[in-house]
Amino acid sequence: MNQHLHRSAVQRTAIVLAVVVQIGATFLPQLGLGEPIGDRSDSVRTLITPAGWAFAIWGPLFFGSAVYGIWQALPAQRDNVLLEKIGWASVVALSAQGVWAIYTQFANLTFVSAIIILVSLVALLMILRTLTAFERPFSRAERSIVAITFSALAAWLTAASIVNITASLVYHGVGGGSAHPLIAAPVVVVGGVIASLAVLRSRGNPWYALVFAWALLAIFLRGGQSHQAIAIAAALSGLLVLVAAAAGLAKKENRYHWLG
Repeated sequence: MNQHLHRSAVQRTAIVLAVVVQIGATFLPQLGLGEPIGDRSDSVRTLITPAGWAFAIWGPLFFGSAVYGIWQALPAQRDNVLLEKIGWASVVALSAQGVWAIYTQFANLTFVSAIIILVSLVALLMILRTLTAFERPFSRAERSIVAITFSALAAWLTAASIVNITASLVYHGVGGGSAHPLIAAPVVVVGGVIASLAVLRSRGNPWYALVFAWALLAIFLRGGQSHQAIAIAAALSGLLVLVAAAAGLAKKENRYHWLG
C-alpha cells in the first residue's frame, strides 16, 4: 500500500484547477466573450438533440464536480487510494469539458469540438473502469462524491458525444441526411447499445443508466414527438439500458458495490 500513499500536491492542485476551468468556462458569454452554448446548439440542431430542459443536468454535475474538487484537496484525503487511481484521469476529463465549452462558444459544434468531447469521454470511461474494479467497498463519501458524480458525467458525455458528432456533421455540411428520421433513429439505437454494454461491463451501474435514460427521455420528448422512428429508437434504447442495469444489479455484490 505504501506506493499509493501521499498523493502529490501537484495532482490535488491540478484537480482543483480543472474544476475551475470546467465550470468557469461556461460563464464567458456573460462577460461578453463568445456565444452561449445553447445558441450554438440551436444553430446545428438535429433530430437527436435533446430537449432544452435536459441540459439542466449540468447544474448537479457541476455541483458534484465542485464538491469533488474541494473534498479531494482536503488533508484527510491525501492518502486516499481511490483518488490517486483516478486523479490524473479526472484532471483530463474535467478540464477537457472546460476546453470544449470555450471552443464551442467561440467556434461552434465542429469536428474539433467532437474530438475534445471524446477526449473527456475516454478519460471518464477510464475512471468508470477503475470505479467498477475497485477492490474494497466505497466509503459513503467516495460513493456519493466520486462514484455518483463520475458515473453520471460518463453517461451524459456518452450521449453528448453522439449528439456533438451528428451536430458537427451538420455544421460541416456532411450531415444533411442526419435530419432524416430513418438515419437519426439508428444513431439513437447504436448509442443505446453502447450505453447498455457500458452498464453491463460496469456491473449494472445505476447512476450511469439513469442519466443516460434521462438523455433518451429528452430525445423521446423532442424528436420523438414529431417522428415515430425517433420515438421507437429512444424507447428501445432506454429499455436496453434499464434491462442491462437490472441484470447487473440482480447480483447482490453489485448492488452493494454501487448502493452500499
